[in-house]
Amino acid sequence: MLDIKFVRENPELVKENIRKKYQDSKLPLVDEVIELDARNRAAITEASDLRAERNRLSKQNGPLFGKLKKAPEEERAEIQKQIDANIAAVKADDERLAELEQLETEYAAELKKRMLLIPNIIDPSVPIGPDDSCNVEVQRFGDPVVPDYEIPYHTEIMESFNGVDMDSAGRTSGNGFYYLMGDIARLHSAVLAYARDFMINKGFTYCIPPFMIHGNVVQGVMSQTEMDAMMYKIEGEDLYLIGTSEHSMIGKFIDQILTEDQLPLTLTSYSPCFRKEKGAHGIEERGVYRIHQFEKQEMVVICKPEDSMAWYEKMWRYSVELFRSMEIPVRQLECCSGDLADLKVKSCDIEAWSPRQQKYFEVCSCSNLSDAQARRLQIRVKKGKNETYLPHTLNNTVVAPPRMLIAFLENHLQADGSVTIPPVLRPYMGGTEVLIPKK
Repeated sequence: MLDIKFVRENPELVKENIRKKYQDSKLPLVDEVIELDARNRAAITEASDLRAERNRLSKQNGPLFGKLKKAPEEERAEIQKQIDANIAAVKADDERLAELEQLETEYAAELKKRMLLIPNIIDPSVPIGPDDSCNVEVQRFGDPVVPDYEIPYHTEIMESFNGVDMDSAGRTSGNGFYYLMGDIARLHSAVLAYARDFMINKGFTYCIPPFMIHGNVVQGVMSQTEMDAMMYKIEGEDLYLIGTSEHSMIGKFIDQILTEDQLPLTLTSYSPCFRKEKGAHGIEERGVYRIHQFEKQEMVVICKPEDSMAWYEKMWRYSVELFRSMEIPVRQLECCSGDLADLKVKSCDIEAWSPRQQKYFEVCSCSNLSDAQARRLQIRVKKGKNETYLPHTLNNTVVAPPRMLIAFLENHLQADGSVTIPPVLRPYMGGTEVLIPKK
């Protein structure tokens, strides 16, 4: 959410940003919020003036009551008349003040409703384009290899190890769920444990957050569009299942005043994630690629505004380093303006190489949200004795199996159907170097 003062002073810049995001239907919002803001400020000013006048009249009546008691009979009527006039004026002011306070509440609610829909100002470095087809490859890490033997679909690889059961999950839970079994389940847990320790070794504090959050936290961390598309609500409760631990990790600091010496806050969190994943998906997104439930290791940073772009660079590079340590080729893809969620100012995807598809697919997403989440959640930083400011928030996927397992299995599959385990994962796999298929 933008600062209303910024919108008021830079309406054309805000409108141009909306155009760059290909959201022209939101253009009228800018003029609407400026008009609502003007009405709200006028109501606040009038209410403040009325309160001052009411106090003046009330104070004036004090001495008049004292004067009334001591005044001669012939003067009392005139003094009483003045007292009654003041009381009538105060009553009239009270009635108007109640109207104005109601207007302030209504204007503020309508203003916030519209402000939440206006997208954040994107960074000048973001490529302009309407959708993900305009995302830009920045660089590659590792050489993508296509072996001279066939790479089966990822669920077929898992099934060769008796490692996945989609049919049973369909019976218990429906489409978009899975059972992981045996070596594949162990590999899944090994990757998460390795990712956890990888981030701890980078100086991040490990955290397991709540997996359900209140509606005001949801509204604070994401746009309404994202919320509708992603979140599962608990019936009869003001609780939502998290779509990523970023939601509860940033929400941890709602309405808090931090001190500068606490920054940067660098946190890495484990959680299950729950997503609606609405809409039809292509054949390559079957299996465990696009699912309603998965587990993830996340990284979250809360920092000074001047440090956020440096942290953005560090964070996506951590993902590259992690995947390269597991011998998986990746590339960095810069997200274009139309592919950015409304709260993000800059974002990139880390994509892993798929030998089967002979192309890259997303495994991590790194985002800088500047002060948008902090403003929505009222997270502030105290500077000096009296000054406060809004920190910047960033998040990035460390690793998200089971999707990540697709890249792992395809890149480590051998001609005989076995899967090699890279050295960094072996301690988490009981020293296992190769997984041997069961069938």
